[in-house]
Amino acid sequence: MANSFRSDRVAVEIQREINDILRHKVRDPRVQEVNITDIQLTGDLSKATVYYSLISNLASDNQKAQQGLDKATGLIKRELAHRMTIYKIPELKFAKDESIEYGSKIDELLRGLDKPEY
Repeated sequence: MANSFRSDRVAVEIQREINDILRHKVRDPRVQEVNITDIQLTGDLSKATVYYSLISNLASDNQKAQQGLDKATGLIKRELAHRMTIYKIPELKFAKDESIEYGSKIDELLRGLDKPEY
């Protein structure tokens, strides 16, 4: 239980720092519209899956953002090492957060229930 609490606190701190790094340190235009939505850490804090969202829904923008994040991973890890006081910075893996699109789809379906079909 205590390990889960620690990993949650570290995940929140990593999320805050990565968002700040993306805004102020990374100059790649492909990642300017990226927002970090969640971090999932392993129990030993060695690997982190970083979930991100974009304003744009275009597949080409999603692919460009993924490429930009993959390219900036080294810079992000180095900045995290300077900013955080944990023993080892986790390996970062970026993944698109699909929950926003899924929630929008569910919301659209629920609104469609009110419309009478003739």
